[in-house]
Amino acid sequence: MWHDRLGRWSTRSLQVLIVVALAALAIWALVQVKLLVIPVLISIILAAAAAPLVGWLRRHGVSSILAAWITLLGGILLLGAIITLIVFAVRDQWGELVISANEGFDELLAWLQTLPVPIDQAQINAARDAVVEFFTSAEFGTGALAGVEAAAEVLTGALLVVVLLFFLLKDGDRIWAFFLRPFRGAQLARGRRIGETSVNVLGGYLRGTAVIAFVDAAAIGIGLAILQVPLALPLAVIVFLGSFIPIVGATITGILAALVALVANGPGVALIVVAIVIGVNQLEGNFLQPVVMAQSLKLHPLVILVALTAGTILAGIVGAVLSVPIAAVGWAMIKVWDGPDPSIEERRSLGRRRRAAKAEAPGTAGGTPVA
Repeated sequence: MWHDRLGRWSTRSLQVLIVVALAALAIWALVQVKLLVIPVLISIILAAAAAPLVGWLRRHGVSSILAAWITLLGGILLLGAIITLIVFAVRDQWGELVISANEGFDELLAWLQTLPVPIDQAQINAARDAVVEFFTSAEFGTGALAGVEAAAEVLTGALLVVVLLFFLLKDGDRIWAFFLRPFRGAQLARGRRIGETSVNVLGGYLRGTAVIAFVDAAAIGIGLAILQVPLALPLAVIVFLGSFIPIVGATITGILAALVALVANGPGVALIVVAIVIGVNQLEGNFLQPVVMAQSLKLHPLVILVALTAGTILAGIVGAVLSVPIAAVGWAMIKVWDGPDPSIEERRSLGRRRRAAKAEAPGTAGGTPVA
């Protein structure tokens, strides 16, 4: 009975169920050790993005370990300078924002009392008392303790990322070659294609996203500074970080900037901020994404949304950031599984033709200038 049409369908359905069950089991196991998995993924993506710099240093005679140290320490110093700049900006403008927030909250209460919805001062006072009681209760203390535990996990993960990143920058190619040692022939060639493609896609994605995020943050930050919105620099940094979440990140952080402008500067300035955010998003979608990202990310928006949702469910905000590049790498692996990607081979061929044409240009002979 397993050889008729229903039997064949049943066999295939059972196979599909087994594959799904194994995939679910693997995902569950990875989630249980996400304190290790997430730093590993972050360090791999950062190493892929820094690979061109490390390769350039090596080609110019710098040793592997020195190139890794230069790249790692340079990145840490740059990140530290940005954080210091943000702290000073927040410290200088925090008092002004608190005063503006109080005034804006009073205006909001006055506006709520003018609505046809019956809201009296007693209800507002009760809501405020509930908030104060929560912050002074044991429940908030438990939440704060959980926050301390989360901070400890973040610190541990950050240290692990730094250590892993150093070794990947120093010996990333050797580590991948070690994993490929059991393979020969076509399987070895496939492993090399997968490794090269993964590095190119991850590095191109992160570098392209960083460029787009910088443009978004600069445009919105300049607009906030011109409009004299408090905390323009920290808000621009938040926009930069939010832009690493495709589709929704820049929009959500732009809404946050508009809310700050509403509280501090009023509805007119907030509407201008909304217009700036919409214009920047249109510029990003119609110009920056096609030009900067190029071949790094070829995923349909529906696939991106599904990946974002799955990553957020599994690992929160970090999962939302990591899900899309992981999905892009998975699709790139499928494309090169049975052979080189035609688009990559076409770009390489074009590069070889350009170098050959440059070598044969007038005034040169075999690439050597003619006296």
